[in-house]
Amino acid sequence: MNDLKKFKVISNVPEKLKGLYDIAHNLWLTWNSDAIKLFIKMDFDLWKRTNQNPIRMLSEINQNRLDELANEKGFIIELEKVKQRLGDYMNRVIYIDGSRECCIGYFSLEYGLTESLSIYSGGLGVLSGDHIKSSSDLGLNLSGVGLLYQMGYFQQYLNQDGWQLDFYKQNDFFDMRVKEVKNEDGTPIEIELEFPGRKIYLKIWKLIVGRVNIYLLDSNIEKNIEYDRKLTAQLYGGGKELRMQQEIILGLGGIRLFEKLGFSLDVIHLNEGHSCFATFERARMLMEKYSLNFDESIEISKKTSVFTTHTSVPAGNDEFEPGLITKYFEGYVKKLGISIDRFLNFGRINPKNKSEHFSMTVAAIRNSSYINGVSKLHSKVSKNIWKNLWGEIPEEHIPISSVTNGIHVPSWISFEMGELFEKYLGENWEQEQDAKDLWNRIKDIPDIELWNVHKLRRKKLVNFVRRRFKKQFAKKRALFLINDKALEVLNPEILTIGFARRFATYKRGDLILRDTDRLMKILNNTDKPVQVVFAGKAHPKDNEGKDIIKNIIHFINSNNLVNKFVFIENYDINVARYMVQGVDVWLNNPLRPLEACGTSGMKAGANGVLNFSVLDGWWDEAYINTIGWSIGNGEVYESRKYQDDVDSKSIYSILENEIIPLFYERDSDGLPIEWINMMKNSITSIASYYNTHRMVKDYFNIFYKKAVERFKIFKQDNFTYLKEFIKWKNSIKNNFNSINIESVNFDDKRVYTINSKFKVEVNVFLGNIKPDYVNIDVYYGRVSDKDKIEDSKIVNLKDVKELENNRYKFSGYMLCKKTGNFGFKIRVTPLHPLIVDPYEMNLKIWK
Repeated sequence: MNDLKKFKVISNVPEKLKGLYDIAHNLWLTWNSDAIKLFIKMDFDLWKRTNQNPIRMLSEINQNRLDELANEKGFIIELEKVKQRLGDYMNRVIYIDGSRECCIGYFSLEYGLTESLSIYSGGLGVLSGDHIKSSSDLGLNLSGVGLLYQMGYFQQYLNQDGWQLDFYKQNDFFDMRVKEVKNEDGTPIEIELEFPGRKIYLKIWKLIVGRVNIYLLDSNIEKNIEYDRKLTAQLYGGGKELRMQQEIILGLGGIRLFEKLGFSLDVIHLNEGHSCFATFERARMLMEKYSLNFDESIEISKKTSVFTTHTSVPAGNDEFEPGLITKYFEGYVKKLGISIDRFLNFGRINPKNKSEHFSMTVAAIRNSSYINGVSKLHSKVSKNIWKNLWGEIPEEHIPISSVTNGIHVPSWISFEMGELFEKYLGENWEQEQDAKDLWNRIKDIPDIELWNVHKLRRKKLVNFVRRRFKKQFAKKRALFLINDKALEVLNPEILTIGFARRFATYKRGDLILRDTDRLMKILNNTDKPVQVVFAGKAHPKDNEGKDIIKNIIHFINSNNLVNKFVFIENYDINVARYMVQGVDVWLNNPLRPLEACGTSGMKAGANGVLNFSVLDGWWDEAYINTIGWSIGNGEVYESRKYQDDVDSKSIYSILENEIIPLFYERDSDGLPIEWINMMKNSITSIASYYNTHRMVKDYFNIFYKKAVERFKIFKQDNFTYLKEFIKWKNSIKNNFNSINIESVNFDDKRVYTINSKFKVEVNVFLGNIKPDYVNIDVYYGRVSDKDKIEDSKIVNLKDVKELENNRYKFSGYMLCKKTGNFGFKIRVTPLHPLIVDPYEMNLKIWK
């Protein structure tokens, strides 16, 4: 019925309650417990039924109930308090020093902010959401850009055989907390992009997250052809071309959005490689705005771009075949004044290989001066993956640093835990959540209070699972197969293990099933019982991941474990919240080192849940034996079968000999004192550092601030410094190969006593390059059995003496601080104040 005329009927909110709309439209609500409780008080069942969506709730709530609340004095007082609190938050003067001078554009293909806003799939989106929330708390001048998906990410349903089926729900933007961005005359503001043979048009929606806005692009506009209207329909849906189209919308469309809305960006942050096209569009905008050439504008774009990579698997990075890139960018590159071949080379490890695909990650690395992995271990892994981009340099020198992820603590702790924090840490603990001294007060919480809160959360988790479990059976029309007693799954009093994540094969979701006999003994122990709660989705195209889920369901059903081992369908933020707040142990067993970071364990740890994990991602740097347990000691074996055997045995052994006995070890008051001590240690250690306040401050101090400083320098005197820098770079490129290290001289007695020093002299022919424009360094360290330098250090040879015929002697002293066998090499690299890293130009000479 194409001519169907649609309309919507909503409740009439009384004037006294109009303030609810301001609260509902700001996602500040999602981490403010008083605001959430306000809506729960209105109608708890409706709050749950609307998936905690306050906008939808206000449109559906019973009119009589609204009229009652308008005349309920106590409710009006609470509403005014929350309104005042929101007003104080929006107007407070809390900023990172210098941050107001820095306008940042944050690009992400997904944002996980709340369960009722289906524009996320998992960890990447949730991390983006928490980054935005902390940016708001800290007063950062940051705005996000993404896509508004008509159907979001898929919904999960398991059939009676345990096989995952995927379906999508249509998002009703009217019921979402988004507002269309319009011109002063009320007409929609639109972004225009050129696609092959046509133009596409994008509507802009605004999402308010505290003091930060996220702008979302939407292609579902009548003036677009039917195919193009569906470009923003699904997150991670469709094939390669659709993925690239979405990434063009995010990158090119995102930059045009900021320009259209009047933002003068100083820095752009690419959260994963999906948005790398933004660096080219930023360059094009700069060319037009300031009459620069491509080399000049791409230099600015590079020096003001931050790129965060989130994957540890090369195959997890988007790449597109050259023909597809040519199809969409052949006309675009003419605006940049470059050839399509040069454009393609930005995305190739080996530019000479014309058949090599265009990698979004490679292009993001080439076009960003600030690159980081999301944990210390992930930084090392990323250096190994992308080392060929820099040629022969020591792996530790590859300029991919680390900023370990964190969580927005107030968004993930339970109401009850939040009340404990407010009582013992102080009313302003949320503003100081990255202050280590603050978290030392956790020890002041009486054991009985902390344990009672945790017991209550376990009970709430069990009740939640029972409700979900009943719904799962009702959907399958299988309630007749199970009696009411069996629906009372789980026991709120016993040790509960949680496992929830994406069911990718490297995450080994079924590792705990490796020895089913041993697992059955653990689950069926009547003296010290254990139960397990699983949740998670496999990507729609990942049949291996779906098989893992199916195997788990078969194991549960064939062993009649439905009361002790449950799988919650359709994992989302709400399910995650119940689990990280209510289980006792958080299990994580990926193949090391394939977990880039992982943040679910941080969320669990902040709630006093103890982590039990492979030493991978964040846990590799966070683990100490007083806050949780490690599966293995970081060993990596070539045989996957052997690795799984070793790790699964470690899981069973630690459960049997350490975790289960400790949990059931009680004092005379029935309290597990040692367990509670570990809970306190876990909260103190994890919440104090692995939070997004610390993370955002790291991004600002390490990257954003430096990028802004360089942008200011470039803009001086009508970009004079920039143009001189480009000329300098071209001169260095043309002359660097003429450099010749003619001799390296040092005291050849070869054996030195500790704390002694010796002189190193290097004679170098520089040709047309001035000595001020090169670094001559000694790269030294211990020599391994394989004649490789380990634990390396750099000594710069600062003393320079001019010889003759463009020859110079560089010298300095080596201090022998440690004993052992050492070796060194001489390194020559370009030197300039505007170079971020010595390997930036990929020019180096070794001897």
